[in-house]
Amino acid sequence: MPKDATPDPYAEPLGFGQRMQILRTRRGLSRPTVAGLLGMSPSWVKQVERGEIGMPRLPLILRIAELLRVRDLSDLTGDQSPPVSLFIGPGHPRLPAVRDAVNALTLEGDQEAPSASHLAARLARAWAARHRTANHREVLGELLPGLIRDAQLAVRQSDRAAERRAAQAVLSETYSLAQFFVAYQPDSALLWRIAERGMVAAQESEDPHALGVAAWLAAQAHRDTGPTHFDAADAMTTGALAHLERFLPEADDRVRAITGALQFEAGYTAARRGEAGTAWRWWDKAQRTAKKLDPGYYHPVTSFSHAIMGAHAVTVAVELRAGGESVRQAVAADRTAIPSRPRLARHRIEEARAYHLDGQPETALATLERAHQAAPETIRYNGYARRIVLEETESKFPARRQRAAALAGQLGLLAA
Repeated sequence: MPKDATPDPYAEPLGFGQRMQILRTRRGLSRPTVAGLLGMSPSWVKQVERGEIGMPRLPLILRIAELLRVRDLSDLTGDQSPPVSLFIGPGHPRLPAVRDAVNALTLEGDQEAPSASHLAARLARAWAARHRTANHREVLGELLPGLIRDAQLAVRQSDRAAERRAAQAVLSETYSLAQFFVAYQPDSALLWRIAERGMVAAQESEDPHALGVAAWLAAQAHRDTGPTHFDAADAMTTGALAHLERFLPEADDRVRAITGALQFEAGYTAARRGEAGTAWRWWDKAQRTAKKLDPGYYHPVTSFSHAIMGAHAVTVAVELRAGGESVRQAVAADRTAIPSRPRLARHRIEEARAYHLDGQPETALATLERAHQAAPETIRYNGYARRIVLEETESKFPARRQRAAALAGQLGLLAA
C-alpha cells in the first residue's frame, strides 16, 4: 500500500489514545481542561493521545468515559467485548408499548375523549405513584400508553379554543411524564421526539406552567448531549425564565416552582462548564424562589421545594469537582426529607459521587446501597452510579471489591 494511502480502519484500528482525542475534540474540550478535571497533567493527556502511554487502568478509563460522556465503553477502548453502557440503562420491558403510543396516529374514531380535567386528575395520580414507588418505571410504563392516547384524543376532539388549550396543556405534561420513563433507555430518538412534541403542545396551550416544564426538560436533554449543546440548554432556560417573569407577581406555587427549577438548571449547566461563580449565583436565585413557596409544597415534576435545595447544592459542588465542599453539602443536605423515592435515590447517588470524589469509596458504596433501597430503578439507569460501582470492582481491597461486585450484580452490570 502506498505510504500516503488512507489507512484501512479495520487493518489499522484506532488505538485508545486516538479514540480519546477524537471524543475529546468532539466534545469541544481542550487538553488542559481534560487534564484538570482528571487530576492529571496536560502532558500526560498528550502522551496518552499520541500512544506514548498505554491504556490506563479501568478506574481512570471510567473517569475519562464519564468526562467525555461516552455512552459505551467500547467507543473509547475499541475492544470487541460485550459492550458496557454507562449512561444508557437497559431497555424496560414496557418501552415498546410506550413507544407505540407515542408513534400512533390518534384519530377520532368512535371513542369519546375524556375531559381535560379528568385527564389532569389521572396525570396527578400518575405523578404521585411515581414518587411513592420504588420501581417507578414499571408503574409509569403501565399508565403512560393509555394517558398518551387519551390526551391526544382530547386535543383532537376539542371544539372550543379554551378547551383545546386546556387539553394541550395536559398533553404536554403527559409527554413530560413520558420523558421521565424514556430517559436513559436505549432510544434517544424517541426521547427527543417526545421532548419536541411536549414543547409544541405547551406552546399551543399558552399555559405558563406547561411551557416551563417543557423547557426544563428540553434544557436537560440539550445539556446531557454534551458541551457543544450547553449554549442551547442556556438559551432554553433563560428564554423560559424571561417568559415566566411576567406571571410571577400573581403566580401560584406551581409557576413559582418551575421558575426555581429553571434557575437551578441554569446553575447546573454553569457547573458543568466549570463556572463556579455563575453556578452558585443561580443556585442562590433558586434558593430565594424556594423560600417564597409554601413550606410543605413539593413540585410533582421537578421536585423543586425547600427540601430539594440542599440536594441541588450537592449536585453543583460535585459537578464543580469540589470534593470537600461536595461532602460538606452532602452532610448538610442529609438532614432534609425528600418525599419522593426516585428523587431521594438520585440524591443518594449525588452524595455517593461527592464521597467518591473526596476519596471515601467505602462511604460512596454504602450511599449507593441506600440509593438502591430507595428506588432500584433509579440507580440501575444512572450512569454515575454504574461508573462508581464498576470502578470499585477493581479495588485492591478484597472487602470493597466484594461489596461493589454484590451491588453490580443487583444493578445487572455483571449479567452475561
